[in-house]
Amino acid sequence: MDTAQVRALPGRLEPMLARPGVLPPDNGTWALEMKWDGVRVLAYVDGGAVRLLSRRGQDITPAYPELDGLATALAGRQALLDGEVVALGADGWPSFEALQRRIHVTSPTAARLFARSTPVTYLAFDLLHLDGRALLNEPYRRRRSLLESLALDGPRWQTPPSFTGTPGADLLTVSRQHGLEGVVAKRLESRYEPGRRTGSWVKIKNIYRQEAVVGGWRPGQGLRSGLIGSLLVGMYGEGGLAYAGHVGTGFTQAALQMLTERLAPLRRDSSPFADLLPAEHARDAVWAEPALVVEVAFTGWTEAGRMRAPSYQGLRIDKDPSEVTREV
Repeated sequence: MDTAQVRALPGRLEPMLARPGVLPPDNGTWALEMKWDGVRVLAYVDGGAVRLLSRRGQDITPAYPELDGLATALAGRQALLDGEVVALGADGWPSFEALQRRIHVTSPTAARLFARSTPVTYLAFDLLHLDGRALLNEPYRRRRSLLESLALDGPRWQTPPSFTGTPGADLLTVSRQHGLEGVVAKRLESRYEPGRRTGSWVKIKNIYRQEAVVGGWRPGQGLRSGLIGSLLVGMYGEGGLAYAGHVGTGFTQAALQMLTERLAPLRRDSSPFADLLPAEHARDAVWAEPALVVEVAFTGWTEAGRMRAPSYQGLRIDKDPSEVTREV
């Protein structure tokens, strides 16, 4: 691909970000979108050329050859799109676990093979430039109108709906039913602010809570040197203690110190988990007797039975580890 063909478009832009928050009032000044479970990508399209940049500005065009058709879909027009690359699961909804097979593929040959077995779809939810005209200062409602006029409805690209006048609680329920992260609320009159996390965009996540048994930890590094870095946790099932992921966020300094002291006398030589851990988790693991129970917040379950984006909430001294099972 000749990247010179897209030189008329602006240089690297950082995507606008959303702040965590709660659903805004249903007062007609906000639009709601689903929070898609994928990878944020800016798509530069100019004539016959497509260039895809990650949130950090890395050129990832070779990783997703099936998206080259965006240029044809735009019929020669010049555009800069903001959106999400997703892999659709068997139910037709985005599956982050399915996308994992594609995220780390850099070889063009391998990417073409994966494009047949695990194709991705580009969900365009914003339009930043069109035919040489910058739209960053246009209100969201105007940008969305122009985006929808492009009619991106193809085999590997879509413009997902933006909802106004629909109760946010209803959309949040739908997102939860389909295993999505949540919804994003955007002010209708907001401009696009590259790289900024403003109150004009608010992300409302579906959060679950679950007790978990600590079966080990990974040593901390840097500021956490000498302390735990993350907890290796699980729940009991028919086969024993099933691994459910590693928890590396949500700790205060006091909590790190407390857990380090409590876990030290529980150290053991072998894993208490009934199943094998991923190599990257087990490589530096320190195993522990499964005697401590912690409360964990997370956004959902993966197909492998792991907690997605788990965050430490506190120690549960009132729970017997043997009673901790996966909650439905």
